[in-house]
Amino acid sequence: MMAAVIIFALIFEVLSFLAIKDHYLKPSGVISYIIAAIHFSLSAIMWVYIFKVIIYRGCPDEPSHLNDRLIFTGLLSAVLIPRSIFSTVHFTGKLIRRKKGEHIRWLTNTAIICSAAISLVFGYGSIFGRFNFRTEEVPVNIKDLNQALDGIRIAHLTDMHLSSFYNKSCRLEEAMKTADSYNPDLIVNTGDFITLGYREFDRFDTVLVKYRGKFGNFAILGNHDMGTYLPGNYQEEKRSTQERMRDLVLKSGYYVLNDENTIISIKGVKVAIIGVKTAGSHPDIIYGDLKKAVAGTDSASLKILLCHDPNQWEEDVVGKTDIELSLAGHTHGMQMGIITRNFRWSPAGRYYPRWNGLYTEGDQHLYVNRGLGVLGVPFRIWMPPEITIITLRSVK
Repeated sequence: MMAAVIIFALIFEVLSFLAIKDHYLKPSGVISYIIAAIHFSLSAIMWVYIFKVIIYRGCPDEPSHLNDRLIFTGLLSAVLIPRSIFSTVHFTGKLIRRKKGEHIRWLTNTAIICSAAISLVFGYGSIFGRFNFRTEEVPVNIKDLNQALDGIRIAHLTDMHLSSFYNKSCRLEEAMKTADSYNPDLIVNTGDFITLGYREFDRFDTVLVKYRGKFGNFAILGNHDMGTYLPGNYQEEKRSTQERMRDLVLKSGYYVLNDENTIISIKGVKVAIIGVKTAGSHPDIIYGDLKKAVAGTDSASLKILLCHDPNQWEEDVVGKTDIELSLAGHTHGMQMGIITRNFRWSPAGRYYPRWNGLYTEGDQHLYVNRGLGVLGVPFRIWMPPEITIITLRSVK
């Protein structure tokens, strides 16, 4: 895979330079030199990170390395993809005009504009979009909810992928302070604290532990928290990741629910917090044992389920249990899409029919959070990271 990336980068390094020289040199040498300088500057940065990733021989879940990988994939998106478009379009025009020994200038100019726009979008999504936290205040109407629970607030966080905040702990602190400013009764986290392994948790427990719900903090482990994506030669570490992550999340102030429940008292009313773990990778996601997790919750007036993958709601929960409210994450909204007051779209909808927002069937509700961190690429494009504040309302 990496060899293919290097070959691809080298090919379009040369082709894009030749296209710039071909398009700009004759009309204006000065512009050609400026464009070439920008081209080489971007190339230098991109190749630095290509080699940093290639030569790295340490643990794959070191936070600094995962940060380098994020920058690497960001540069491939913001530099290499636009160059490939620009070069392909330019030389296509040159091929069409090969008998005249020239190229189609308007076509190359169009490619330049499109390529620059793509670079700017990816750049904006990396620098600003990924930290443009949006707070979604969501009322959820629960039929026959005990009046004592009317107005209870739940701060829902998910998919932090803590290496996203490497050298940027102040950003995580900012998000947690925002959630805390609503004085939540409960703080819940529906998993994927990490991307690869426990090392990337770093010292973020010291940030998370400072923020507490009035009636407690509760969390589950997502599929990334199981060490699912560690390389094959880390099998022993992969087997121990779940337990190590459980300890780290406990140190962060959360009660970790591993296919189990706990019944707490809120204003004298029994509330069951149920949690199921998630393992595997798409499309072979492995859900935790919900039947085991709900055992002994019949006496609770309200049941809240923490599940990582929203598809589990359809498979195990809705119409099959009496769980009133389920909370999930996992989708990230694919980190790109369109969100307006009246319209939401994301490619995540192809794999997750319920990818973000509140969904209701009968008396059962599911809320899917877009997540706080990033995965794979360091940007969010019109898909802001989310802090959800759910307020429970009693209806007849």
